[in-house]
Amino acid sequence: MNQIIMACMAFGVVLGGIDRMLDNRFGLGEKFEEGFMLLGPLALSMPGILCLVPALSGLLSAVLSPVCDFLHLDPGTFGGILAIDMGGYQLAESLARNPAIGRFAGIILSATFGCTIIFTIPVGIALIPDSARQEFLRGILIGLIVLPISLLAGGMVQGLSPAELFQASLPVLVLAVLLCLGMVRFPERMIRGFEKAAGGIRTISTAGLVLAAVRSLTGFALIPGMIPLEEAMKTVCSIAVVMLGSLPLAEFLKRLLIHPIRALGRRTGMNADGATALLVGAVSVTPALGMYRNMDSRSRVINGAALVSGASAFAAHIGFTLAVEPQMVSPLLAAKLTGMAAGIAAALLVTGRGAAK
Repeated sequence: MNQIIMACMAFGVVLGGIDRMLDNRFGLGEKFEEGFMLLGPLALSMPGILCLVPALSGLLSAVLSPVCDFLHLDPGTFGGILAIDMGGYQLAESLARNPAIGRFAGIILSATFGCTIIFTIPVGIALIPDSARQEFLRGILIGLIVLPISLLAGGMVQGLSPAELFQASLPVLVLAVLLCLGMVRFPERMIRGFEKAAGGIRTISTAGLVLAAVRSLTGFALIPGMIPLEEAMKTVCSIAVVMLGSLPLAEFLKRLLIHPIRALGRRTGMNADGATALLVGAVSVTPALGMYRNMDSRSRVINGAALVSGASAFAAHIGFTLAVEPQMVSPLLAAKLTGMAAGIAAALLVTGRGAAK
């Protein structure tokens, strides 16, 4: 499976690279460049958190261990609260007592729940017009409600026992329920809370980047045990290489499947932008969120529900997983694609044909 995926990414690299040499005649060279240009934002957001993981894990371990002992939970589960490529994997791995639960939380939980809380919601709030925000959040709520289906699929493919899967999922599922209730009853307060959480993560990642850069340049380490910046950058570069091929490949598939995409829109009551965004979101969250202003009402809800599990499945998240835990690629895809399908189905059921405008 991993070899097939990597071959597909390599095919995308070849397509994009050749078109770039042909002066972007077919528009794939632009996607090739776009994939590599994402190295900048990744390098600003990820390495600082990655370098601070040893310190964060020590602090959280001291705080969480007594609570987890009392509740008979594995502390590694709490790593899933962060996004997979913003320290979630490293935090889960360092906290986990059971390596299998650490892999589950660090890859599957972080790539669904953590990514939604730390990245998709704050970025969506910033990019999406006020007129579309409530429909976006409604979709997120639906996606969180069906998240257990995603976790079940990923855990089964990974080979977790029912007891391990329940133990690994319980804290996040409880938190998801509380978030859903909060969004229903206090949506404005929840939005402000998400914005503050995103700002806090940004501050921590920037501080970590500064400290790691100072250590790299001078050898002075204010926080002992920090991961070297050069080591953290290896992970970032691995993700960028995958996106170098995934974005041209997604553009190629979008053109190849233009008629099925239009047919999907007609059958589901979504407009063309909404149907296309489902494919785009599975590659990169930000462009899909940028398409919200051109979507109809139903499309906004459906895409929000799909992004909870399906966001960045074929780009950043698969690239990260291939770099750190190649054997977890199949469980990751099982979780993300199953959860994405469940989110779409639930949103279709909830909205009905009358929601489209």
